[in-house]
Amino acid sequence: MKLHLTNRRYSSWSLRGWLAARQSGLPFEEVYVDIYADDWARVRTEGVYGAAAGKVPVLEDGASLIWNAVAIVEWLDRRSGGTRFWPADGPARAFALSAAVEMQAGFPGLRQACPMNCLRHYPGWTLAPEAEADVARVQALWETGLEAFGGPWLAGGEWGAVDILFAPVASRLTTYDVKLSPAADAYRQRAMAHPLVAEWVEAAKAETVVKPAYEY
Repeated sequence: MKLHLTNRRYSSWSLRGWLAARQSGLPFEEVYVDIYADDWARVRTEGVYGAAAGKVPVLEDGASLIWNAVAIVEWLDRRSGGTRFWPADGPARAFALSAAVEMQAGFPGLRQACPMNCLRHYPGWTLAPEAEADVARVQALWETGLEAFGGPWLAGGEWGAVDILFAPVASRLTTYDVKLSPAADAYRQRAMAHPLVAEWVEAAKAETVVKPAYEY
């Protein structure tokens, strides 16, 4: 398998795809593409990128192309035996599926106002109004999952797909110094300390592409 991804510092979707690939336990090759390069307007219309509407990550598995984080999770879940991503318990699985898809499709205010930059921290950052409602919803989802299924992860005792979908949110909330409830903030800290997330952040330090638009 090949996983096509881009800049670790800024790409929340690449992080989700990479976490899913690592969670699967299956071997894969990373293919880096610079979406900030001058030729990206052309490259994004070609090959695997064109098939995925010019977006990354894209998972290439033989003749199959899979894009969109939830689709990648589902593909890898089946490829890895169906035990690594979703809880077996019915209510926990229902919550995890619903929250993961909500994350995939929603929270535009938070995405727009707080771009991912996993190497920065801005103490005292003031949230834009459009992000505040999204943060409140994230916090409510986190508290619901933690209380209902006992933690330490959102759907119970095992790190899984819903945590992978929310990992870049934990990064954003860390970067922009967002104040959370004690339970939600403790989860944010656990997510950022997860070995795979920590590995991603460490690898980001070695990258050289810096976009002033995402640096404040």
